[in-house]
Amino acid sequence: MEQLVKVTRGGQVTIPAEMRRHAGIEIGDYVEVRLEGGRLVLLPKQVIDKDQAWFWAEGWQAAEREAEEDLRAGRVETFDTLDDLITDLDAGEAED
Repeated sequence: MEQLVKVTRGGQVTIPAEMRRHAGIEIGDYVEVRLEGGRLVLLPKQVIDKDQAWFWAEGWQAAEREAEEDLRAGRVETFDTLDDLITDLDAGEAED
């Protein structure tokens, strides 16, 4: 898909609507602009609040994927009370 667009005096270009739809770019979104081999490449980006950045760190996301897999595989336990949970955790420490 390609289309000719004009660069304005301020260096701005308009991304055609059909291309925005295909790329999932909406009004107010951010895009990263890269220069790769003499080409400009636009990549849709999402801005994350600084106080939420920890959640998107690779280590945290790997742990999230592991937890999701455990849930799907049924590797979970449930407890009727908080005391039951603590007792189970303490028993696990005693085994280590």
